[in-house]
Amino acid sequence: MHDALVDRRLFEMINTEGKEIIFVGKRRGDGDGGERQKEINSLMLKFSLQGKNVARLKGGDPGIFGRLADEIRFLKENGIPYEVIPGVSSFNGVSSYAGIPLTKKGIASLTLLSGTEDLNINSILNGTFVVMMARETVESVAERLIEMGVSPDKPAVAIENGTLENQRIVSGTLKDIHERIGDFSGPTLFIIGDVASLKP
Repeated sequence: MHDALVDRRLFEMINTEGKEIIFVGKRRGDGDGGERQKEINSLMLKFSLQGKNVARLKGGDPGIFGRLADEIRFLKENGIPYEVIPGVSSFNGVSSYAGIPLTKKGIASLTLLSGTEDLNINSILNGTFVVMMARETVESVAERLIEMGVSPDKPAVAIENGTLENQRIVSGTLKDIHERIGDFSGPTLFIIGDVASLKP
């Protein structure tokens, strides 16, 4: 089940015998996409109940403005096991290809915005914050975000050794996550925002 941004030439590279390829893409101008998303969810459920493996193929990274949150919630609600394979988002793929680094020494923050949303300070404070190399700074970062107006009860996740066999994920809230990470010693990614509550 693939989206509109997936290059059709990809399907020339794989053996499609015994596989069904279904276009489920949405384009800007199709409304909010809510009805189409319901159709996609229905198809995922239908094929899963038939015992089939379903590949939900998206262009870029499904976790960046790709409705991944909606689909994870649906899969969890219906008891369907899933695996997410990350991709490369246009926000860093396109900028890197153009030779434009999004950070450099002295520029240590990056705000990613959707041009389809109403943007204001509240939408930014209620968005997602990701802090890299955060093992030693989880507590101080949390304190600063709370001072800036982010709710202390905002869901938060700390991930040690991400994507490796010894990955560990600890959940909490902005105010208590630093107490929960305990003996983390590896590289740590710190995620703050409502999306943190989607952790499996």
